[in-house]
Amino acid sequence: MTGERRGRRGSAAARALLIGAHRLEKTSALSRTGTARNRQAGGAPMKHSSIREVFDYWNERRGRRPAPERADIEPAAIRRVLADTFILAFEPGRGHPFRVAGTRLCALFGRELKNEPFLDLWSGASRDQVRDLLAIVADEAVGVVASAAGASPADAALELVLLPLSHRGRTDARLLGALAPREPPAWIGIHALAGLTLGTHRYVGGPLSGPGVPPVVPPRHDGRIRHGFVVYDGGQS
Repeated sequence: MTGERRGRRGSAAARALLIGAHRLEKTSALSRTGTARNRQAGGAPMKHSSIREVFDYWNERRGRRPAPERADIEPAAIRRVLADTFILAFEPGRGHPFRVAGTRLCALFGRELKNEPFLDLWSGASRDQVRDLLAIVADEAVGVVASAAGASPADAALELVLLPLSHRGRTDARLLGALAPREPPAWIGIHALAGLTLGTHRYVGGPLSGPGVPPVVPPRHDGRIRHGFVVYDGGQS
């Protein structure tokens, strides 16, 4: 009986966490005067407020650089959406493990994700695609926004953003990201999300060019990357 009550309390807490996030989604679509915000500001058509806020903050912090330094990311500056965010180590041999994982993100999967391989969250059919996207983000210093769906529960629709972070001029060490459900999930705290499938994706926040912009240092890993695509700043490839 005690264990059952604890389980109900845990489920209620998890639901409250997600409901709070979606209340933020509704209010953040309005300006301080109550007028609707431009949902595609900066040319990045992102549907979830957490995804937009993380991208906008990353874009602001990088300035004229290809990507911001890891030390430039201040958790307090994105505290409203921090629970949806994560940082990955760019380690292909280890499946790109989580270095940091937000509380709402962990609640979706029903467990602590720190040190768990990011690729393990994905179905076998999508794993190679996600591996390639991570390599593109690191190699090309470009962000990616993607839709995703969960095999269990089957009605889970999510939005994902992956963004490069720089370390001593290199962008193949850490990646900043966020993952959030598009609608408040009724199953949170009851079922754990599993078997993500990658949907459509687009590239955003491509490398800047012009005087005073530092070049991207090419990574020295043997990633399975396909080069040659054209990236437009804030647009689609």
